[in-house]
Amino acid sequence: MVCLRFLLLIFIIVPAMEIGLFILAGKTIGAISTVLLIVLTGLIGAYLAKRQGLEALRKVQEQWRSGQPPGHAMLDAFCVFAGGILLLAPGFITDIVGLLLLLPITKNALRPILIKLLKKQFLRKNQFYIYR
Repeated sequence: MVCLRFLLLIFIIVPAMEIGLFILAGKTIGAISTVLLIVLTGLIGAYLAKRQGLEALRKVQEQWRSGQPPGHAMLDAFCVFAGGILLLAPGFITDIVGLLLLLPITKNALRPILIKLLKKQFLRKNQFYIYR
């Protein structure tokens, strides 16, 4: 039930809010400026995601090679991946959330929350399936 609500939020409410912000931005700064801003945030997102993604991948590989489980590095890689996707998606709300996932300060603040959520999911029975 929670998953259904989450999907409703992602696929209906967020795009509707984005459209409303596009209209508001178009009226405030003009249509051309709004489109240029969307393209600019997409380019910045692609640059940041590539740069931080390569760094996160390097950290994961380095920890694997040294025999350590790459827990924090994997969470950072997930944040960079999700943040990059959100920054590439057109929209102001997705850009803000994507940027928050890429900034080291907010990424470090989100890490304990993500760890808590993952632990909660792993402790539930019959929630994760591994197919080989």
